[in-house]
Amino acid sequence: MTPDQLARTYLDALGQADLDAMLALFSVDGQVHSPLYGPQPAAAFFPQLFGATTESDLTLQGVAEGTTEAGAPLVTLWFRYDWLMAGGARTVFDVVDVLELAPDGRIGTLRIIYDTVLARPLLDQQTGQRSWRPGD
Repeated sequence: MTPDQLARTYLDALGQADLDAMLALFSVDGQVHSPLYGPQPAAAFFPQLFGATTESDLTLQGVAEGTTEAGAPLVTLWFRYDWLMAGGARTVFDVVDVLELAPDGRIGTLRIIYDTVLARPLLDQQTGQRSWRPGD
């Protein structure tokens, strides 16, 4: 799968909250590092995210490819995320997702990067608990 195909397939699964399609993109032990949910297995992260979401409108802005310092392939996506949360709050922000590919070509590690200033208080209010923060 080309980087552009991977980006579009990933965003389609994310936008449709298609857990099976999303997890098929990840290696068995795939990990996600989220600024709101913290580091955790992809199989635990996506059900939480999809459960907190009523609708996601995603607009791809760009795709880049490269490698880690250790030589692992990277695919980086920049997209606009219009997020309607399950509690009815809406927020819009730009996201950069860095996909580090495993030897089998699937996503081994996903690092999600965005400014949480708008989304964090909305998610905290929706769940009634404090979202993950570095150092927790």
